[in-house]
Amino acid sequence: MSLEFPVYLHFGTHRILLHMVTELASFFIAFRVYVYLKKKQGDTISGMNRLYILLGATIGALLGSRLLGGLEDPAALAASASPLQYFYMNKTVVGGFLGGLTGVEITKKIIGEKQRSGDLYTYPILLGLIIGRIGCFSMGVQEETYGLPTRLFTGMDLGDGLLRHPVALYEIVFLLLLALFLRRTGRAVQLDSGARFKIFMIGYLLFRFLLDFIKPHYTWPVGLSSIQIACLLGLLYYFRYIIQPKKLLIRHAGPSIHLL
Repeated sequence: MSLEFPVYLHFGTHRILLHMVTELASFFIAFRVYVYLKKKQGDTISGMNRLYILLGATIGALLGSRLLGGLEDPAALAASASPLQYFYMNKTVVGGFLGGLTGVEITKKIIGEKQRSGDLYTYPILLGLIIGRIGCFSMGVQEETYGLPTRLFTGMDLGDGLLRHPVALYEIVFLLLLALFLRRTGRAVQLDSGARFKIFMIGYLLFRFLLDFIKPHYTWPVGLSSIQIACLLGLLYYFRYIIQPKKLLIRHAGPSIHLL
């Protein structure tokens, strides 16, 4: 049985895009998992400071996702009658992560919070991404989350009659493997506070950098897309942990959160 894209859920005579359902479900389920982990594992950051950090992450993610999303195709942006609306209508996860990271760091500087804050978000983000990418896949070529044509056995007809890389499915598989790696690593060694989030960001940015080579995109004179350039900047931010992974291990006595 072949899928017809985009995929709809049918309720009697009514139908709704699966993507709309998964987008809402990804945020709701991810937040519930975050609340569960916070209650079960505890938190080294005070309640108000955590709230401020969450607010900073949300604002940064909203701005970052739209900014990078709008810069993905400069030609389309230049041709747009309303640049502000164009930025609002376009978004990308990579921009959301980097913007959220920036928002968190700025917020922590303002409130004077020294504790690392990312670990509690890692598994909820992974789960939310997986659910969200199911929705992206369900849109086929109706949303710009599809790959280039391919002759590999993984090629799928996403609605335009061509066999394409189902990059959303590739990402789901990667995220599942990354979650498994984080869980096993956390059991095998003592990770420092914040290390899980750093590993997640390094892994995801590297994956997205490579993934864009099999996705259609605007290419800058340096031979890379806007997302690839953003990924490299993010990896540069974590460069000290990439070349010295031992920095991710506990080096001193102190509080740490053991997740899952």
